[in-house]
Amino acid sequence: MPLGGTRGSGSCVPAGGRVSPGGQVRTPRSLYPMLVDLVGRRCVVIGGGPVAERKVSRLLQCGAEVCVVTPEATDALAGMASVGRITLQVRPVRPSDLAGAFLVFAATNDSGLNRVLAEAARRQGSLVNIADDPAGSSFHVPSRVQRGDLTITISTAGGSPALAKKLRQRIEATVGPEYEAFLAALRTLRAQAQARIADPAARQALYRQAVESDLYEDAAAGRTELVAARIEALVQAAAERETELRKQP
Repeated sequence: MPLGGTRGSGSCVPAGGRVSPGGQVRTPRSLYPMLVDLVGRRCVVIGGGPVAERKVSRLLQCGAEVCVVTPEATDALAGMASVGRITLQVRPVRPSDLAGAFLVFAATNDSGLNRVLAEAARRQGSLVNIADDPAGSSFHVPSRVQRGDLTITISTAGGSPALAKKLRQRIEATVGPEYEAFLAALRTLRAQAQARIADPAARQALYRQAVESDLYEDAAAGRTELVAARIEALVQAAAERETELRKQP
């Protein structure tokens, strides 16, 4: 039986002290920030417009198994379905569509239906995000800056998406694409340090030294040979210091 656009039961608890549909101001929630591995996880997106399309694209980048249910879909969503990237059900949503979902995104233009979907998802243990309704969501999708494996997220708990956007733009202007190369160099250094330096404190000291060293400039400029040489020098010096400390009585 399809879910209709009726008002939900009102049991959703808002974040940020927002006003509920009944007019009551509810206590802000403390949200736990985390990054989640979605590879192979079933994620259901209800809705077929541009908002749903953006959510689907990001879910696919993270390796999720995506099912979209909507009476009408954008050409982009239809194209993804045609090549097997997503499962697309072009019809009204049914309660059974939510079965087994780890994440549910209610991204329709019907706020009443979104609340009904949120309640149904919560009852079966799914986490749910409602487009344009952070108060009714059990998780938020933060604004983010991505530089390779470096992810910086900003959330205002739904209090001001405009502020989150402004902060994201400031960070984008400060943390450029060169940080992707810098992080790759630090990852290489970390792997070598773990193989060659036994003392955890010595490794931590090396990591702090590397972050403040000229390794950033070499990585940002794409000087790969200098990067490799600098990593070797930093790790070798740390290993030698560790050896000397062991010799001390």
